[in-house]
Amino acid sequence: MELIQQTPDLSAYLAADEVINHGHPQVREVAAHLAKGATDSYDYARAAYEFVRDTIPHSADSGDPRVTWRASDVLEQGTGICYAKAHALAALLRAEDIPTALCYQRLAHDDGDGHAVHGLVAVRFNGDWHRQDPRGNKPGVNAQFSLTGERLAWVPDPRVDELDYPTLYAEPHPAVLGALQAAPDRPYLWKTLPVAL
Repeated sequence: MELIQQTPDLSAYLAADEVINHGHPQVREVAAHLAKGATDSYDYARAAYEFVRDTIPHSADSGDPRVTWRASDVLEQGTGICYAKAHALAALLRAEDIPTALCYQRLAHDDGDGHAVHGLVAVRFNGDWHRQDPRGNKPGVNAQFSLTGERLAWVPDPRVDELDYPTLYAEPHPAVLGALQAAPDRPYLWKTLPVAL
């Protein structure tokens, strides 16, 4: 699948905003800690990915009812769903000048009843975009950081109307951000997740 930049301006994928707030002290502190142990930008990107994937539980896996959406809040509270974790990873990567986009998949619910949009990131290295899924591993999910072939949590199955969205967004998609911001808790959010973009 060819990934398509929403904007040709690569600087948009380094920008800070209210969601990907990589100038926030919480984000800067985590980024500085991760950068200390990194030998280069690729090593830093992998460390940031593994940090978000492994140390911030996906709130559905952990049963945490809190809803986070701002990168600094995800890092401070240590919880978030896929979108929130993608926002945190994007902030950590952009904090170290690594162009990072938000991207999405449409996946069927585990019980087969309906669909939901799933959030990922894409990082730019050596002139190409590479999608990464920081949602967190669990039995049946083994996502890994890779620049040599995707190692995502899920591969969409078109037979059940699943798909990859090719657009690389510089900011969260409005449907995703709106659902996060309107949800008082995760059980409510689960009922209002976007089913398509």
